[in-house]
Parts: sequence; C-alpha cells; structure tokens
Amino acid sequence: MCDHDEQGPVTPAEALPANLEWQGEVLGLEPVDELSVLTVCDNAIDLLLPDEGPATRMPVAWMLRQAPMLQAPTLAEGEVPDAPLAQHGFSALVEVRKGQRVSRVLFDTGVTPTGCADNLRRLGRDPADIEVIVCSHGHYDHATGLSGLIGRLGRANLPVLIHPEFWNRRRQYIPGREPVEIPTTSRRALDEAGFDVIERRQPSFLHDRSLLITGEVDRITGFEKGFPTHQAWRGTGWEPDPLILDDQALIANVAGLGLVVLTGCGHAGVINICRYAQRLTGVTKLHAVIGGFHLTGPLFEPIIGDTVDALEQLAPDVIVPAHCTGWKATHAIARRLPGAFIQNCVGTTFRFTAAPAGLTGP
Repeated sequence: MCDHDEQGPVTPAEALPANLEWQGEVLGLEPVDELSVLTVCDNAIDLLLPDEGPATRMPVAWMLRQAPMLQAPTLAEGEVPDAPLAQHGFSALVEVRKGQRVSRVLFDTGVTPTGCADNLRRLGRDPADIEVIVCSHGHYDHATGLSGLIGRLGRANLPVLIHPEFWNRRRQYIPGREPVEIPTTSRRALDEAGFDVIERRQPSFLHDRSLLITGEVDRITGFEKGFPTHQAWRGTGWEPDPLILDDQALIANVAGLGLVVLTGCGHAGVINICRYAQRLTGVTKLHAVIGGFHLTGPLFEPIIGDTVDALEQLAPDVIVPAHCTGWKATHAIARRLPGAFIQNCVGTTFRFTAAPAGLTGP
C-alpha cells in the first residue's frame, strides 16, 4: 500500500493520518461546477432510449458514423459498428469540473476482463485519461475489469482506492446447497501490474476536495441488514459476512444543486449510504442517486417497500437504479417517484451543471 501526500489525487479526509479514525466532523467537500457520470458497464443497453433531463444517450447516428467497426461478411456493407455491450457488472466514468480543471475517475470496472476497456473504446473514451480508479467493493462483477486496463492506462502507478476488506475471500452459503465461492482479486497481480493500491476504511477526498469516497458506511436503518447468505474466509474458517463492510460510494456536491451519490452494489443499503453522505458533508439536499441498490431476488424484495418509502422522504431530484437493483424494485421506484426516475443503460451520460446564482436549492 502507498498513501499519497497532499499533492496527490487521493488524500485522507481532512488530512487525517491513516491510523486515525474519523470522529464525525463535517468534511469540507468543495462544490463543483459540473459533474458527468458515463455508464460504461451495466446490466442493460437500449440504443433507442431518448434523452431525458440530465441523461444524454449515445446517438445511433454517432455510433454508425464514428464507432469502431467490425467485419460482417453477411451485410452488404461488409461491416457493422462495434456497439457497446451490457453485462452483469457495473462501471462508470466520472468527470468533475471545477473552474478550468477537469478530473476523471473510473468507479468500478465490470465483471469481465476486457468489458470495461472495450466499452470505453466503443464509447470513444481513452483509458489513458483516467487519473484514479475507485472500487466500490471487492466483488468480481465490479473489479474484474482491472485486468483489461493493464497496459492501457496513461501512467504507471495509477492509484486504485479500496477498503481493506476488498481482498476477502467470499462465498454464498445457502443451507442445503453446495457453497459457491466468489472469485477474488489478487493483491499480487495488482502490485505486479504497477497499480498504486491505497487502502482506507475512512473517508477520502479526490482531486482537491472535488469528490469524496465514503469509506466504510454507517449502518443505521432498521431494514437494511445486509446479505444474510454471504460469508468471508477469516484465516481459519468461513464466517458470516452479511455487512460487506468494504462497500463504499462516491459523493460530489454540485454547486446550487446538492449531492450526487454514486453507488456500486449498495450493499450498505442505499438509504444508509445517502444519509451517511449527508452526515459526512453537512449537505442536506440530495440531488441525484445513481447505481446499484441491491434489491433483487427473494432475500431483498421484502425491503423494497421500506426502501422506496425512505427514498421518497429523501426526495432526490434524480434517481437512477442500475445493475443489481432488480426489475421489481426499479418499477416500484419508477411508480413512486416518476418525476425523478430515469432509466439507465450502457452509454448514457448524466450531466449535472451548477445552478445559476439565485436558483440554488436548499
């Protein structure tokens, strides 16, 4: 592990030493002028979705003219655009502008070795522009794409920010069934590839306080109790690991709009994450929530109602369920918050621009 000093892109919040715990003070997250979130990997793609609010879709006309081409001998033209692909994984390219400075962070890397890198290419984005990679947690559908980024990044020793429990061996254990172990990222492989791995439990700033990574999220709701069938190897045996403590999120504060929160799977609970973001920053206005909320399947569907009730109370202006949120939860959110809901898909860019003076929210 290598920690950066104040001049680096990743700094511990309030410059706390790595061994000093955050004590609950409000952290000074700087308002930014513009934030964009490009969905690089997600479970769905729809090339016919229209633009909507802050969401700009990848135009089919652009893809036909400018996307990389694949040979297609059965077509009269002999080739076809190499369209972005969906996968059961998540990755987003985050660009933040403050003044004239634009910084780029890759948040998660998808489930296949080359899916993230290939979709970046298909979307006309260069991995060499990425300055920091943040992994929301250690599950392989968010971290495997690191493999395909090796050799395509623009610098050696690119920072990769993780929670210390990212490395845990994990498995699904359902009584009466054979346990299924989940693929685990190799610490040695990342070191040998030249990544600068930064491990932090506490909050961390990126790019001069433009972005905040939550680190370990407080669990305060009564209904977000984690993943009951999830286990971790603790050196001598398998133990229950329902909380998945390495789950972390990204936060920005867009001037005049409020907080934008980006989750990976949301294992900490999307309500816990949003409330923690408010507590960390002292900003009560929640403008947008984007990412996986992990409400799919019989273990999590019972808390869809409570989650949607709490989301309605939080009242984000924009809500974008993705990845592992699930069909039932996504439709429940769309029904309850129709003015805020926006459908996600690979290739969508969500752009949030600072509100003009005098039009700021609370």
